[in-house]
Amino acid sequence: MSNATSSSEKTPSFEMTWGSSTSSGYCSEEDNDSEFEQYFTARTSFFPKTKKANVNVNIKKVRRRDEQIECGKQELTTADIQQKVKEYNAQINSNLFMNMNKDGSYTGFIKVQFKLARPVSVPPPKKGGQDVGGKKASGVKRRTSFYLPKDASKHLHISSRTSSREVIEALLKKFTVVDNPGKFALFERSERHDQVYVRKLSDDERPLRLRLVAGPNEKILSFVLKENETGEVNWHAFSMPELKNFIRILQREEEEHVKQIVQRYALARIKMKEALAGSTPG
Repeated sequence: MSNATSSSEKTPSFEMTWGSSTSSGYCSEEDNDSEFEQYFTARTSFFPKTKKANVNVNIKKVRRRDEQIECGKQELTTADIQQKVKEYNAQINSNLFMNMNKDGSYTGFIKVQFKLARPVSVPPPKKGGQDVGGKKASGVKRRTSFYLPKDASKHLHISSRTSSREVIEALLKKFTVVDNPGKFALFERSERHDQVYVRKLSDDERPLRLRLVAGPNEKILSFVLKENETGEVNWHAFSMPELKNFIRILQREEEEHVKQIVQRYALARIKMKEALAGSTPG
């Protein structure tokens, strides 16, 4: 995964942590951070808006995000790294320590949470050259799609030279996911002053370096694997059952959002009528 010299870097170790929920076949799970939420929310409405407050909040978010980026990009000397590794190891209550290497690099663990709104594809189980149905494998590519539990997380043992893109590829390889790695992106998430900040990591950023600078506190910094919404989706890469399932999911989500908007405007209309009924003409 990286060009590090130590043996622990050549053979990364993996540890998986699952929640109580299990993955299901074709089902829909709501995602409160979905872009649909923003798209279907009326921007010009009768409801009061606090534009000034929103602007101030957005400015604060940008500043916090810029501070995080600059913090992660600061140059560290070997002495700085040794000191931070020592401080990091003193704060954790597990055996997930960071270790320095002679060449100045270091290894350690990062925890990645999964927040995938769409199913992932894996090869069908094979037995003796035959698939589950007992038929011989043909030239047709078969794969199984399922949802990963949203509370699933995974620990990766990586190097300070491991990039975000390599982390994504390692996660997909461990789960034998055959989807294109370009469909996914790694995000950093932080909580400050009751606000949640999320930033997409570039492909060449070093997650372990960010982990070291931020410390082991998951509220200060955590990593999340999500769909990469910036690129075009290659719908031709999906099978017919998958595409039909996506259409059903989108239809249910659309109907739910339309229902919420209709109820919102109906409630506003009732309040307006009540105000008109209680007001004095003139």
